[in-house]
Amino acid sequence: MTTTRPRVAIAGMSIESSTFSPHRSGWEAFTLRRGDELVAHYPFLADGAPLRDAAEWIGVLHARSLPGGAVPAEVYESVRDEIVATLRAQQAEHGSYDGVLLDIHGAMTVVGRDDAEADLAAAVRAAVGPRTLISTTMDLHGNVPRELAQASDLITCYRTAPHEDVWETRERAAANLLARLRSGGAPKKAWVQVPVLLPGEKTSTRIEPAASIYADVARVAELPGVVDAALWVGYAWADEPSCQAAVVVTGDDEELIVREAERLARRYWEARDEFVFVAPAAPYEECVATALASDQRPYFLSDSGDNPTAGGAGDVTWTLAQLLAEPAFAGVEEGGAAVDVGPRAERGTRTADGASPSDVRRQTAIYASLPDADAARTVAKAWAEHVAGAEIDVEAGARVDDGPHGPVRLRGVVEHVSEGDPDAGIVAVVRIGGLRVILTERRKPYHLERDFTSIGLDPRGTDVVVVKIGYLEPELYNMAADWMLMLTPGGVDQDLLRLGHHRLAAPVHPFHNFEQEPPLRPHLL
Repeated sequence: MTTTRPRVAIAGMSIESSTFSPHRSGWEAFTLRRGDELVAHYPFLADGAPLRDAAEWIGVLHARSLPGGAVPAEVYESVRDEIVATLRAQQAEHGSYDGVLLDIHGAMTVVGRDDAEADLAAAVRAAVGPRTLISTTMDLHGNVPRELAQASDLITCYRTAPHEDVWETRERAAANLLARLRSGGAPKKAWVQVPVLLPGEKTSTRIEPAASIYADVARVAELPGVVDAALWVGYAWADEPSCQAAVVVTGDDEELIVREAERLARRYWEARDEFVFVAPAAPYEECVATALASDQRPYFLSDSGDNPTAGGAGDVTWTLAQLLAEPAFAGVEEGGAAVDVGPRAERGTRTADGASPSDVRRQTAIYASLPDADAARTVAKAWAEHVAGAEIDVEAGARVDDGPHGPVRLRGVVEHVSEGDPDAGIVAVVRIGGLRVILTERRKPYHLERDFTSIGLDPRGTDVVVVKIGYLEPELYNMAADWMLMLTPGGVDQDLLRLGHHRLAAPVHPFHNFEQEPPLRPHLL
């Protein structure tokens, strides 16, 4: 038991990596934080926060990236080796750590390696020794192989999807660590994998059965004799043997934690066929037709197959190519550039192919977004030379993932260009008829209203807003009058069977048939 203020290191590496995307998440994808900058990154460690003075917090190294493709081995190994070297050097100078807050995602894939986070946790354990408590905090879309659970004394994950408890979960991991340092030491862990692998859009805690199951997880965590309870749904867009759901219940009452872990695992298994998409889901044609016919505005459509926050490359052009051909978003061609026909334009405007049907009503749309560094720079140059109203004709997209569709031609008017976005770099808005395409230098998810309004767009006053995302994040969800999930192709295709997993630890639902019920008996670690 520690009687003085404990010394706690903070370290980790966080990314969600789709093995079905050709993208590679190199150094350019990661934000590195060390020392005081890393400690200050956690709101619950701000000056005056209850946990701030409860320990001496030492920032080692944390590398964070937006979801993307697999991480090159040299990038991962460099981060891991710096963490280990720093831990060892600081211990040699100041003595052993009492604890480590290990901040990871759980769905990182490293080229040529399985279970990278388990390797990282094992390396940290080797560096700090068996007596230092390691508390691991994760995303619920991560995977938990036995080796990761074994290397962690405490381990937890989010309980909401969308993730509205990100910082709450990390704070819980830190608070549990401090509590066990004060008394109790390392608890027991009841760990069990559940052979089910579903996309996050089918396991959202906004709806049943996940809503009730995760409420039960929270209930178990509050039982006497339990320190924490966690349920991971796994990461569906990687093809590794550990990709499946998992349950860990941590505590001192061995009989209780084993019983509750098995009960949670069985409950998840038994509900496997009850999970449905969090919104009406359909192919592109049905979604767009529904949105155009609806009087609900703004109507959001989720281009889910290339969701950059699930690991998609972000530059798949398949959906945008269809939108560019939609008569409802087309403008009247004059002098080689498309002219905006304005919101809620009247019926009878000429369609893109020259016809004049009376049943086409012009509508406005936003597409967020398409990354292409060269195209964004070309548009920025045209803007600098001509400012507002510059005409542009540029090919963009499909530089990384050209599987579903090649580059698209953006022939329209530049309405906005800004530089210095921390995620996207250059951001340009190109108007093509009633469609406004957000073109970026680098991948960026569009989750907040200010992401649009800061570049001169009004999503609330737009008919149809198409975002590369899965389930809508809270601000967009609250803004949308209605929405649908478009089942589109890409590296994070919602049709998992279409992706071609072949390395899962079979059998896993829904990829394989089960000849008998899985045992689901937890292992006491």
